[in-house]
Amino acid sequence: MSSFEERVRRLEEAWLSPLAIRSYETRGRAEPEELSSVRTPFQRDRDRIVHSKPFRRLKGKTQVFIDPEGDHYRTRMTHTLETTAISRVVARALALNEDLVEAIGLGHDMGHPPFGHAGEEALDVALNERFGRRFRHNEHSYAIARRLNLAYEVRDGILTHTGEQEPETLEGKIVRLVDRVAYINHDIDDAIRFGLLRPEDLPAEEIALLGPTGAKRIDRLVRDLVDTSAAAGDIVQSPEVGEAMLSLRAFMFERVYLGPQVEGEHRRAHEVVRRIFDHLVERGDGADEVADYIAGMTDRFALAYADSL
Repeated sequence: MSSFEERVRRLEEAWLSPLAIRSYETRGRAEPEELSSVRTPFQRDRDRIVHSKPFRRLKGKTQVFIDPEGDHYRTRMTHTLETTAISRVVARALALNEDLVEAIGLGHDMGHPPFGHAGEEALDVALNERFGRRFRHNEHSYAIARRLNLAYEVRDGILTHTGEQEPETLEGKIVRLVDRVAYINHDIDDAIRFGLLRPEDLPAEEIALLGPTGAKRIDRLVRDLVDTSAAAGDIVQSPEVGEAMLSLRAFMFERVYLGPQVEGEHRRAHEVVRRIFDHLVERGDGADEVADYIAGMTDRFALAYADSL
């Protein structure tokens, strides 16, 4: 055992909650590797994600709007960084493993295709019609995590950050919940900037409870999450705040993500994905190759590729 590992083990035993995952008690990797003498397994995973091409491409995948004009709209990368930062705050407050939370947060959307929700839906429909299989971005993120040979707990948190399956670790549960906290609030900001919403359009009761600005809402949600989780020994929100957040999420799906104002954007996304999909199938690519190639595209590359056809 290296002196670095010894120090980390002592520090974690003194600092971390009994409910936290210890860095050197991971269930391991698909392909065993020698331990680093200067990084824990979860720190190594964090670095492996940050240096990967799928992570770098997140900067070119818009969160809500397709290749918008303007420098201040969120991208998948800024969403990822915001989710990770908030998740680390929660993990530290609850004395859970920050390095594990950080690795899950940075990797959770690596497999997201271009064009946000519309792009994922378009790729799912096309794959189902042609090959009888589905596309879920969390499953594709998990596939990338396996290629990067990430630790079991990181892979689990990435796979279960959305969908019916719950994470096995409290650290994974943090990212799953904070992912929603982050995107609901920053997408409200972007929707107002884009002109889809006005501040007075937001549901009054939920805003009164959570706060009038994104910063105040995030602070309220994080404080509630920490206080309620500490008392419960699990990652949970209070019923009142949790219901308000879900109500605000439903509002965003109705008015922004799937609302009539973005039908043109969604139609454009579907047309682009379908054109590329049909071309790749015609040249002989299989389901995995098609899904992998399209999911890896940035918004701008997909638009240019479709135009070239």
